[in-house]
Amino acid sequence: MAIRIFITGGTFDKEYNELNGELFFKDSHLSEMLKLGRCKIDVELRTLMMIDSLGMTDEDRELISRQCETCEEDKIVITHGTDTMADTAKFLAEKIKDKTIVITGAMIPYKFGSSDGLFNLGSALAFVQTLPTGVYVAMNGRYFNWNNVRKNKRTGEFEELNKL
Repeated sequence: MAIRIFITGGTFDKEYNELNGELFFKDSHLSEMLKLGRCKIDVELRTLMMIDSLGMTDEDRELISRQCETCEEDKIVITHGTDTMADTAKFLAEKIKDKTIVITGAMIPYKFGSSDGLFNLGSALAFVQTLPTGVYVAMNGRYFNWNNVRKNKRTGEFEELNKL
């Protein structure tokens, strides 16, 4: 069975406007990233929204949840902005109990060329195939349980809340 990838925007898909220096959304880069990474697994892509996660609402999270619940795939990767990734993971974990969901993102836009996005996407695809049912966050080659993760805004890295 295929892995479903839901696209929500975030730094993964931001573009840089050279005229005014702003970051913006145009199209998702996921197809290009999968091709560049020589992905050989069966994936189904669907763009749900293209927003910065700081602007994500509970209505947006409800849409993500409904899409996860109703898709036929039981392995799901969600690309997401890093600032509220843990919030969405918590929201989904409270609603979905029978699928493996891995949320990932990037600290640097893919189009910048030095992005961590390609590595994070590949890691998320590997984790979703091997982890048990549940909701996880995957960043920088690590995975975190939904209820034991935060983005450290001082270091810019994801870390466990409580070391087990």
